[in-house]
Amino acid sequence: MNETRKCTLNVQSEIGKLEAVLLHYPGAEVENMTPRNAQRALYSDILNLSIARKEYDQLLGVLQKSSEVYEVSDLLTKLLEKEDLKEDLIRKICQQEQVSGYTDYLMDLPAATLAKILIEGLPIQINTLTDFLREEYYALKPLYNFYFTRDSSAIIGNNALVCKMANDVRMRESMIMDAIYKSDLFFNGNVLNTYELSQNSPLVKIEGGDVLVLRDDILLIGNGTRTTTHGIDLLVQEFCRSSAGKKHVIVQQLPESPESFIHLDMVFTLLDTDKAMVYKPLIMGSSPYQTVHMQIDNGKVTRISSANGILNLLRKLGLDLEPVVCGGKADDWDQEREQWHSGANFLAIAPGKVLSYARNIHTLEELDKKGFEVVTSGDVINHRYDITSANRCVITLEGSELPRGGGGPRCMTMPLRRASVAW
Repeated sequence: MNETRKCTLNVQSEIGKLEAVLLHYPGAEVENMTPRNAQRALYSDILNLSIARKEYDQLLGVLQKSSEVYEVSDLLTKLLEKEDLKEDLIRKICQQEQVSGYTDYLMDLPAATLAKILIEGLPIQINTLTDFLREEYYALKPLYNFYFTRDSSAIIGNNALVCKMANDVRMRESMIMDAIYKSDLFFNGNVLNTYELSQNSPLVKIEGGDVLVLRDDILLIGNGTRTTTHGIDLLVQEFCRSSAGKKHVIVQQLPESPESFIHLDMVFTLLDTDKAMVYKPLIMGSSPYQTVHMQIDNGKVTRISSANGILNLLRKLGLDLEPVVCGGKADDWDQEREQWHSGANFLAIAPGKVLSYARNIHTLEELDKKGFEVVTSGDVINHRYDITSANRCVITLEGSELPRGGGGPRCMTMPLRRASVAW
């Protein structure tokens, strides 16, 4: 991470060359659970940390070749070295999680130790019979999901949107991100905190996996279990304010089950200026889930109407995207199985240069037919393949453990700055 120069936040697309990105290297928090509390942690299983880290190293290695990488733990540690920022964050966390009795203990810890505890969890100090008999091991629960840095915040233009998470077990992720953005230590940009803007309304929920910045005037947002209509209305209100002219917000309703439909980026991601990865049954088939077009003109919503699917609407707005089918076109079972393993969840590091899991072979075959050269992350990391001079390519990561957390390369990365795109 660059020690002196602050990064100016700027994301105006899903595919512009990735210049700066935020990651969280998975740590002990992903194993600090038992089968009994795994469901509460939003997991269906417990990851093998050593294997998950080997797989994550491939993602990290590729990104370090192409962009400036910021790590949550590093930023949090540096923030906690500032006594006033440390006190403010600790008091907020302890108040929110109703553990005020731990405030002084946490304040006395050195920054690196405290950063570790805030992410990996703090076991309860048992001083009373009540504590002894509680069916709870942690005073501060581990942030099991934090390696999915996409969800707790989103960069839209020059704005850092701090997301109001759907599940309380993830709220501390947003609090940490809010403190990092507002610290003025690392980034230049405007901060929009949806907890504050909504006055912590339980109706408002929004997560970054549902927010796709397609163009500087087009937002695509998923409406499902993690992002409510109230959350979208709040975002639209802020999006309207940001500048004059015409803007468009496209909302895609999502099924509540299966859990692999958790966010829009599990069924739709951009690959290039003219191509998108889609889960065909939902994005191209006839379904009861609406696509809604919200038109904004000079800061006001002027029209809300139903649209005949994302791709048709985008074509009318000048984005003609050829769909690439997750799981391939031949078999519905392949489509369903590979979508479950994050087969539609792609991260673009530049137009036409994307990352995916190697296990989704039918999806990769489909990309190969569309002119994407399939290469391994190892070839990129070890200088056997030059992504800079390459044309279209898909870089594959091994994915046996990481997908079991419920996400793919887009979920695990939070772009901070992208270069502009020649549409």
